[in-house]
Amino acid sequence: MLKQRIITALVLLGVFLPALFAPLALPFVVLTVLFIAAAGWEWVRLNGGGSTPAIAFAVLLGSACALALGAGWVSRAPSSAWWLAMGVWVLGGAWLLKVGPAGWGLLPRSLRWGLGLLGLWLAWLAMADARTIGVNFILSVFCLVWVSDIAAYFGGRRFGRRRLALAISPGKSWEGVWGGMLGVLLLAAVWMAMDRHWTWDSPSLFTHVYLHQGLAGLVLVCIFLVAMGVVGDLVESLVKRHAGAKDSSGLLPGHGGVLDRVDALLPVFPLALALSSL
Repeated sequence: MLKQRIITALVLLGVFLPALFAPLALPFVVLTVLFIAAAGWEWVRLNGGGSTPAIAFAVLLGSACALALGAGWVSRAPSSAWWLAMGVWVLGGAWLLKVGPAGWGLLPRSLRWGLGLLGLWLAWLAMADARTIGVNFILSVFCLVWVSDIAAYFGGRRFGRRRLALAISPGKSWEGVWGGMLGVLLLAAVWMAMDRHWTWDSPSLFTHVYLHQGLAGLVLVCIFLVAMGVVGDLVESLVKRHAGAKDSSGLLPGHGGVLDRVDALLPVFPLALALSSL
């Protein structure tokens, strides 16, 4: 299993990094359309759809991304899109974590599919928009999620005592969440120091927020984004638990599915753009 995970990770990096660092944003934008369409396929299968509806959903989602690209939204999406995502994730996430997997199953299938379509499309649009801002900016958002996840894992293993959401994801603890927040605050300090000493194509998310909202604003934004990344992770776990699935799919050998890899990114990217637009 470990060998399979490493091979898959290397292949993904071999595709992802050249697209991310390409002189133009288009390769990254096109690549992420493919990944988000695959996540859409997984979403429908997790929510009671068969192969044909899942494929149709993936095509619909990819078409919606293509329309946004053709309309020029990739470089100038309306900020209202990010605030819409904020409302959906904060209010919807809080409700879902309260009602659990059973409550999710009470929603009509069409509504569950529609929420997936909206959430995935907004996440893709935010990632594409972040890439047009600059590589340094989008990398800082990616690393915020990755460092939060790593710090939460080690913090939870070392200090974890109080379960965060036992009915949804038994392995997560409050101590892990706090470890993730601390890790991201340290990351922000290091990244801003690098921004001051090196010239990048854009300021990082951390520097941008600090310059416009001050130190207190930066701390609050980092804590909030880490918390929403946890919500994204828990929501995907909740959907999988309702479906009785361990992974969202087997598309990524050793890693599960695309949703398993991007669950925390789905709320963080649009919310990061919403908060950086203040």
